[in-house]
Amino acid sequence: APHTFFRATTQAMGKDMGEGGDAPPPQAGAEGGDAAGGEGASSGGKKGRYRTDKPWDVDGIDHWKVDPFTKEDNPNGLLDESSFATLFPKYREKYLREVWPSVTRALKEQGVACELNLVEGSMTVRTTRKTFDPYIIIKARDLIKLLSRSVPAPQALKILSDEVQCDVIKIGGLVRNKERYVKRRQRLIGPNGSTLKAIEMLTGCYVLVQGNTVSCMGGWKGLKTVRKIIEDCMRNMHPIYHIKELMIKRELAKDPELAGQSWDRFLPKFKKKNVKRKVPTKVGKGKKDTVFPPAATPSKVDLQIESGEYFLSQDAKRRRAAAEKLEKQKEALSASQKRRQEAFVAPKEEGGEGGGGSAGGGEGEGGGGKKKKKTEVGSEDVAAMAAALKAKSKAKKDADDKKNTKEDAGNFVMGSGMKKKRSAEAAPAEEVKASKKKK
Repeated sequence: APHTFFRATTQAMGKDMGEGGDAPPPQAGAEGGDAAGGEGASSGGKKGRYRTDKPWDVDGIDHWKVDPFTKEDNPNGLLDESSFATLFPKYREKYLREVWPSVTRALKEQGVACELNLVEGSMTVRTTRKTFDPYIIIKARDLIKLLSRSVPAPQALKILSDEVQCDVIKIGGLVRNKERYVKRRQRLIGPNGSTLKAIEMLTGCYVLVQGNTVSCMGGWKGLKTVRKIIEDCMRNMHPIYHIKELMIKRELAKDPELAGQSWDRFLPKFKKKNVKRKVPTKVGKGKKDTVFPPAATPSKVDLQIESGEYFLSQDAKRRRAAAEKLEKQKEALSASQKRRQEAFVAPKEEGGEGGGGSAGGGEGEGGGGKKKKKTEVGSEDVAAMAAALKAKSKAKKDADDKKNTKEDAGNFVMGSGMKKKRSAEAAPAEEVKASKKKK
């Protein structure tokens, strides 16, 4: 890590100056130097000609170990002031106002000043005269960056320790289609956050998906793995493949015999499946290259000029519109009348000549044993009623004829006097009827 190298150099230089040795270390190959130094330089060739022994480069040293940096390592402080500022969204203002006292106390212990500007919506950190760690300002910059990306303050304050690093991965520009981007981001989180929790457990990092960024906190090795998983997920590779690989590696790391061997034979190899898209059966002919562009679509004014309506006066336009409206009303009226007349059209009667049977009797030739329709039943009732009326009128006519024959026989027997008497009696009755009609 760069800050480790810088701190180690500062500590080594302080020890050399404290011992009182003002003379620089002997250079290999210089005159008056020991023979071993010259031989080492000559054996190293051109590449190791100017290589000098470094006080921290000894056998048995752990180059990845981060030693704690205390105030005794840099008692004089820093020469110049450094500062960083970052903006935060509006919805984080209320939370930052609540947690800002705890952030201020944590940074004050490291000798760093901080400022929360609610007018501009920004956070600023800067070094002071009490700052002794040269890399703490970078840590403070990461702190305000995490706070602006919705990381909780207790979790974000862990970045001030030397063992924890952070990485803010921008995923907004990796996918152009918005719907596809939302699906892949949700795939990274998983159902109820299960995929994200598995990534955190296997890498030892804290991962938070917020908007168009993913904030990660942890060691360097874990951050590298998390970045690879996230970028592959946005490139349409499911995180489950990386999770399976990490689980196998964790089990293999427990076996000391496999420490110096390659693990490729144990890791799963997933083949890429390229799904062929459906080729259209009918391929349309390509458009011919034309020198001139296609004609523009005529506007409403152009159509009015073409038809001559544009040059009409306002009265003529109104008369024309009224005539068109009247024509439409006539068409609608005729259609409605036709629709009304359809209700009075008699339905067509089904069945041929032999379709109808007698009132009490058998079926017609066209009946076929089927159930008679409603129209057939109605026609039979009408025919029966007509026959009954005819029979009744015939019976009445026969009765009248019999009565007339009796009267004729009486006249013949009684003579003409009886006939005159009846006519005289009938005359006043006819006069009464006539007078009533006049009234």
